[in-house]
Amino acid sequence: MNPEDVKALLKSAIPDCQFEVASEGGHWNITAIGEVFDGKRAVQRQQLIYAALNSEISSGAMHAVNMKIFTPSEWQAKA
Repeated sequence: MNPEDVKALLKSAIPDCQFEVASEGGHWNITAIGEVFDGKRAVQRQQLIYAALNSEISSGAMHAVNMKIFTPSEWQAKA
């Protein structure tokens, strides 16, 4: 798998979001920004990402996933 494959999987499952994906060996760093995360707790946000990547994680294609998940307003406040 490459970062573009992962980004495509995420966009397919969560279409109205921006994703940045980077890989270092089996470790993946994902930044997600979208309105879909508004009003959700951190674990609920992570569950959306994990659901999109479940088959890749289960197969072992993805080993470790680090996520940073924001709403657009949270992202703007961070900048």
